[in-house]
Amino acid sequence: MRILPSLFLSFSLLGLVACDAKQNEQASESKPSQQQLRIAVVANGTSGSLDFIGVPQLISQDPIFLKALKQQHIELKWEPVTTAAVATLVNESFLNNKIDFAFYGNLPAVVLNATGVKTQIVVPGGIGNNVYLIVPPDSQVKSIEDLKGKKIALHRGRPWEINFGQLIQSKGLNLKDFQIINLNPQAGAAALSAKSVDAFFTLSDALTLQDRHLGKIIWSSQYLPADWKMRAELWGRKNYIEQYPETTQLLADATVRAMNWISQHKDEFQQSQTKFGQPLSVIQRESQNSASTWQQDWSPEYKVDFLKQHYAKVINHAVKNQLIQTPLKADELLNPKFAEQAIQNLHANDQQKKQGD
Repeated sequence: MRILPSLFLSFSLLGLVACDAKQNEQASESKPSQQQLRIAVVANGTSGSLDFIGVPQLISQDPIFLKALKQQHIELKWEPVTTAAVATLVNESFLNNKIDFAFYGNLPAVVLNATGVKTQIVVPGGIGNNVYLIVPPDSQVKSIEDLKGKKIALHRGRPWEINFGQLIQSKGLNLKDFQIINLNPQAGAAALSAKSVDAFFTLSDALTLQDRHLGKIIWSSQYLPADWKMRAELWGRKNYIEQYPETTQLLADATVRAMNWISQHKDEFQQSQTKFGQPLSVIQRESQNSASTWQQDWSPEYKVDFLKQHYAKVINHAVKNQLIQTPLKADELLNPKFAEQAIQNLHANDQQKKQGD
């Protein structure tokens, strides 16, 4: 196993090609072509067909959205990415001007912006996902402090690295206090099962490992406030947003409609997500946040102050751990007008329906 995070090399390469990417981006803007809407999305083909995880699946089937794009002769193109390498694949696609939007996490987006490719949060991702610290089932470790000097599997550069940093910082520790083994979630789970690491910091796959008696969870964010959750948002390329605000609004409207539907159809939505490999019991337990309700978890409200504070923390982590060289301004990552308008549009449509009834 490699203790030095190999993803740092990827980030260095991203920085080296940033100038060329920016030139390609500017050149593409000057060439007239049919308007496209290109969206990167986490996808899974294990069910026999290509399915998108979470909100994007609903957007891809939204008749209002699809009809509006067709009427305006806008070509919709989905760019599937795998769960094992979301951060790298999405950032490479933004750098190479292959996509205009992506549903993905906070830290990779900050790294991308540091290269000079500017993106903004169009619709925030609700409360986010829980994160977990899990150890082998027979381990005597009871807390993060007990793991000082020991091997922890953590996929560097992924959004949950921020949460790990937050956890250790709260205990007066830093990354150098541990042997960080840079492994993706699948490899991390295998390493924990083989007991070749002392702990694994990950998402809800920890619940599956615990159910299979391959580990025990000693810490999670389930009972903590929203700022302890792993955040992922709808990010859009800034120059696309400025050039095509109406198309951006269509996507924001569809995203807000999807989140609203999920907030009202908990059981149906959770059942639909079992096609991606997790048992229903795991999906249900993952959503048991004691500090909020299901409806609150899926709220698209654009909380500017909260997001500004959160992304300032992400930027600080990225600089401190040499993922980026120059600090960014958190304000520049935010663009709340589309989500705010989408919420107004949703309420207006609900009122019309009630009056029609």
